[in-house]
Amino acid sequence: MIGMGKSISHTSASMAYGLREEKKPEIIHSQYLAGETPKEITQEFRTIQQQNHNCKKNTLSFVLSPTIKDGKEMRNQELQDITKRFLKQMKLQENQAVAFVHRNRKHVHIHLYVNRINFQGKAYKDSFIGKQSQQAAERVAKEMGLTTVREVQQQKLDNAKDMRMILKRIHEKVISEVRPKDFDQYVKAMEAYPVKVIPSINKQNQLQGFRFEFAGQNLKGSEVYRSMSMNKIAEQIGFNRSVVEKAKTENAMKLMGKTVNLSPKLVAKIATKAISRTIKRTIDKGIGIEIGM
Repeated sequence: MIGMGKSISHTSASMAYGLREEKKPEIIHSQYLAGETPKEITQEFRTIQQQNHNCKKNTLSFVLSPTIKDGKEMRNQELQDITKRFLKQMKLQENQAVAFVHRNRKHVHIHLYVNRINFQGKAYKDSFIGKQSQQAAERVAKEMGLTTVREVQQQKLDNAKDMRMILKRIHEKVISEVRPKDFDQYVKAMEAYPVKVIPSINKQNQLQGFRFEFAGQNLKGSEVYRSMSMNKIAEQIGFNRSVVEKAKTENAMKLMGKTVNLSPKLVAKIATKAISRTIKRTIDKGIGIEIGM
């Protein structure tokens, strides 16, 4: 579960937006309030807020979001329990508050509004309110056996790690089996898996690198694996002679139907690869002649 919080001054407008009929809101908790509409609740808040004219952002706005899996089966009683526990963790159980749930999207979430001014006219300290909200939500999640934000983050990291490994294997398969002769062939071969390779080109029309779009992720090549940076890919591709000559003489090459400029470093990588390939062919021919003799 994730908790977010901030202080606001536009209480009525914010509540009115959240309680619109198309969002299908359901009030799940109300304390020290008689009204149910945004106008009525705001007016009751203001009655208390008039005791403190120095505080301008006098309402606390929170959003509590269980994971999609946890929230899917939750009834209003459980969501009310989350709200009450959260208010207690934040030491706001004695302030006016109203909470409602949105179920109009796949991700069920709670909107909670609390009067920042208590019945004694004192303003709740909102320093680091965002971090406090996260920590309070995490404690509530642990109490109720729900998924915490740290567990969600760890799961995302694990999924990203698995995705990067799959991308690396696809890249290695394309290089070893397809043996592309230029970047265009490499891009088309990757699309068959399906991995979208997106060239990064700056305002000077210079090729900066490649991004890889796969399984809902979009990463730079170097973020996937070191061998998938643009320069490393260039070292692994057996460029045709015409491509190499254009790169050496014009610092440019054709890519996806357009001419792009190349950095001196990339040109050097391409040229070095071509030279090493020529030397290898020469050596292989030499060995063949020697064996024939």
